[in-house]
Amino acid sequence: MKMPKMLYPELFKAFEAVRWTMDSDIPWAEFDAAKLSDEQALTIKMNAITEWAALPATEMFLRDNREDSDFCAFMSVWFYEEQKHSLVLMEYLRRFRPDLLPSEQELHAVRFDFDPAPSLETLMMHFCGEIRLNHWYRRAAQWHTEPVIRKIYDLISRDEARHGGAYLRYMKKAIGRSGDVARTAFAKVGLLMASSGRNRQPLHPTNLHVNKALFPHDTVQSRLPDPSWLEHWLDTQISFDKEWEARVVRMILHNLSSLFELPIRTLQDLSRYRKQLSRLAA
Repeated sequence: MKMPKMLYPELFKAFEAVRWTMDSDIPWAEFDAAKLSDEQALTIKMNAITEWAALPATEMFLRDNREDSDFCAFMSVWFYEEQKHSLVLMEYLRRFRPDLLPSEQELHAVRFDFDPAPSLETLMMHFCGEIRLNHWYRRAAQWHTEPVIRKIYDLISRDEARHGGAYLRYMKKAIGRSGDVARTAFAKVGLLMASSGRNRQPLHPTNLHVNKALFPHDTVQSRLPDPSWLEHWLDTQISFDKEWEARVVRMILHNLSSLFELPIRTLQDLSRYRKQLSRLAA
């Protein structure tokens, strides 16, 4: 059987071509202090800490994908860009609200071991997480009134969309390698992550339990200075309402349609497809 080609070299080149820098692409001189409230500044701190959790996520990916050097090599790109998200948010605070700059202890609090998990399910979970983050940050850019942070959130949201596209390519590669085993894993987790409206919870890797020994303090969210921050940010501040949630679900289903090469327009379609895969496996 012909082995799928490595994706890392092509993805590295593509990401390099569109990469932004803090020196040349952030309009620091346009900062308007009158347009940044204390409430808004605090959310920037929380997002900076949350983005720092790419560190334990990368450690998890490298551990659980030891047999896949192509994917692990891509982690060098993903990890760099995710840590840059945390860094640019902290640089914004350092310049304009140094009193809210996260401490090293606050950052280190979100670095903890994730329990080993099936790599295909984890890949799908983070693919959905990138789609959700893209939409969260787009909404955050609209909610903020200060022009520099609006530009920063716009850049970050575009990065998250590209990360999702890269994960999708690795998912297609996994299907080429593992067939229905991969399809079953992706359908199962996709159904879970797209059902957040039913669960009344914003499903994302940062608020899922990942270490049984540390329960209930085994989510990234639970280790923030204010564990209740995420729901407040979504519901009250950036107003991530049913319409925005529906956009996330539509995007997940649209990409799964492409991945599985069949029309999946609703959660019911995805559920039926998952059951069909289960029957074939049985």
